[in-house]
Amino acid sequence: MASGLRLSGKTVLITGGASGIGGAATRAFAANGAKVAFTYATSADAAKALEGELRDAGRDVIAIKADMTDPGTVTDVFRQAETGLGPVDILFANAGGLLKRSRCVETSIDLWQEAIAVNLTSTFLACQAALRSMEPRKSGTIVLMSSLAAFDGGGPGASHYAATKGAIATYVRALAKEVGPLGIRVNGVAPGLIGTRFHDVFNTPEGRKATVERTPLRREGTPEDVAEVVLFLASDSASYLSGEVIQINGGLGMI
Repeated sequence: MASGLRLSGKTVLITGGASGIGGAATRAFAANGAKVAFTYATSADAAKALEGELRDAGRDVIAIKADMTDPGTVTDVFRQAETGLGPVDILFANAGGLLKRSRCVETSIDLWQEAIAVNLTSTFLACQAALRSMEPRKSGTIVLMSSLAAFDGGGPGASHYAATKGAIATYVRALAKEVGPLGIRVNGVAPGLIGTRFHDVFNTPEGRKATVERTPLRREGTPEDVAEVVLFLASDSASYLSGEVIQINGGLGMI
């Protein structure tokens, strides 16, 4: 784990924190002394297993089932986190995903709106709830989940996904300007090919191999590769870093 992060006693809320990149972030923050609340939507078994694992290790952790696209639910998530662990110091808005691939001319308005809800609205609502707590305290850190798709347009049939992730990259900069004067930092991460269930579902072995061959580091990333960057951005080690979206893709973004 990265050193000098000074996260002991901090309260972290991670949306979509049961598995994949979110799960790696949950473990990383807990290992560095933070108190962690994380949400999950459908991964109940993974969430309960992770919660049990970390509690057995003596960590302060709460798993919360939640639909992060619903304003009332998001408010309740923050209430549960703050009641159980204290005011949220760090938000990692990770929840989201590619619902299904669809060419633009074949994309229904329902799919378009669902992509916006799952990726963009969930991020907005989490940020809004976090800032309601952070602004009066004039402190806090937010990290948002964008994607390489925000910069290269994504793979085939992912224009709706890429659009939402591009919006999140812009939202990072807008929020950083808005809340920076209050002492609150906002940054983002934009992963490329990371070895998670996302690519098991939405990619093919041939597609993954071709991407690796185009990647300067010649490998897929791991959830831990992303979690370590999130950890750094959330920590005092990044105290003069705000409004940045860090691409984590083994150099693929240069091509």
